[in-house]
Amino acid sequence: MENILVQTQQGLIKGLEERNARVWKGIPFAQKPTGDLRFQPPAPPEKWEGVLEAFEYGPVCPQNADAAAMLGTPAARMSEDCLYLNVWAPLEAKRRLPVMVWIHGGAFRSGSGSSPLYNGANLAANGSMIVVTINYRLGAFGFLHLAGLDSSYTANVGLLDQIAALKWVQENIEAFGGDPDQVTIFGESAGAMSIASLLAMPAARELCKRAILESGAAQVIPPQQAEMTARAMLHELGVEAGGLRSLQEVPAEAVIQAAEKVTRLYGAGGSMIFQPVIDPHTLPEHPAKAISMGAAKGVDMLIGTNHDEGSFFFRPGTPPMAQHIRDEAMTRLIGREMAEKVKGHYPATTDGQAEFMTDFVFWKPAIEYAETQSRHGSVWMYRFDWHLPDHPHVSRAAHGLEIPFVFSNLAFFERLNIQADEEIGQLARQMQEAWIAFAQTGNPNSPALPDHWPAYDPADRSTFIFSRNSHVLKNPYEEKRQLIMSGSRL
Repeated sequence: MENILVQTQQGLIKGLEERNARVWKGIPFAQKPTGDLRFQPPAPPEKWEGVLEAFEYGPVCPQNADAAAMLGTPAARMSEDCLYLNVWAPLEAKRRLPVMVWIHGGAFRSGSGSSPLYNGANLAANGSMIVVTINYRLGAFGFLHLAGLDSSYTANVGLLDQIAALKWVQENIEAFGGDPDQVTIFGESAGAMSIASLLAMPAARELCKRAILESGAAQVIPPQQAEMTARAMLHELGVEAGGLRSLQEVPAEAVIQAAEKVTRLYGAGGSMIFQPVIDPHTLPEHPAKAISMGAAKGVDMLIGTNHDEGSFFFRPGTPPMAQHIRDEAMTRLIGREMAEKVKGHYPATTDGQAEFMTDFVFWKPAIEYAETQSRHGSVWMYRFDWHLPDHPHVSRAAHGLEIPFVFSNLAFFERLNIQADEEIGQLARQMQEAWIAFAQTGNPNSPALPDHWPAYDPADRSTFIFSRNSHVLKNPYEEKRQLIMSGSRL
């Protein structure tokens, strides 16, 4: 009982032993963001009497059901009352353990911290550390830029949710055996993009010591575009710009449906219309610029991408985009001049469009972020290459495929009719122990790695390749890197 009963600042919490760890599920880290708190910054959590039985995950943010299913999100329990987190700890109670806080991906519109893929039991047990996964408001609930239309609203409330969760960790994690001075935030896709923004936000300073960004870096939209989206949403919902308070009464399902329609109208080429926005009060500078100026000085960073990120979004057999949509998407992403320069290097085929997405949505921002942060702290870069060439689902190292290896949740492969053999197990040990070593020391080198992993340096760009024959590679794809970076402001 002593191991699973914890006193937090809000009250007593009772967890349970599950698999090979202790876990506390569905802990509220903020008040319900409903009623007057809808579209508002998260409010501090309330205290409770008695013992909170933290045996079940909390609800997840309302989201498109199909998008939720792709990420294994338990769509049956959706609610705007979604600001909950989960904590895993080793079975044996210890003190001052490193802490890893996971921020899930999902294009800022789907996902949750309670996906089976993110179960933190193995990571906590194998690394003798505390693992936390969090929810945050998604889509229009977290990233509708009402602040651009009415000063009584605040921008980027989805990011502020993440900050509230990190503050809760600072205030409470020691009671679970964690060390608030040894917090590593890690995330994938929109989770990594969130981290890139958090490191640039004044309100998030001092909330972490290290950061791991998997398949995502600086990604924001300008205020003008965000305001256009907000006006389009209001039009779909029949709300006048001067009467925004009536938004509190709109059913959540109507908000989701309006967001889906606006996304179809304005999200050319898969553009994310709900995401962090530059805002003087919350995110005053583009994250890449803020990092270059030393916003994350002293924060150790591990950052990387998967070899074939774009193949997740452009599956075999998917027809390529129409030429005008492709051109519009490229122009919006990298500017007209650069789009014209590189267009001929990416054929107007499904594979060509997938490669363009890999290079410009994921690899290029990662390089920029690594280069600028390497001036202010230690940086390690990786690339995930593992795949099964003839398998219908993992024939390429697609977006998100590294996650089960990091968490060592290899039961994921059973759903794909893949035997988690020694090769998969060995790669999982390499990745997880590297992530653990980084969280413990700020350096990912561990005995499990077959090669020494040097810190990232723009002089040789050492990159650790995770594959069936893991190794260090210097200056990967040098010619292509020079092409895609030729329009960079670095």
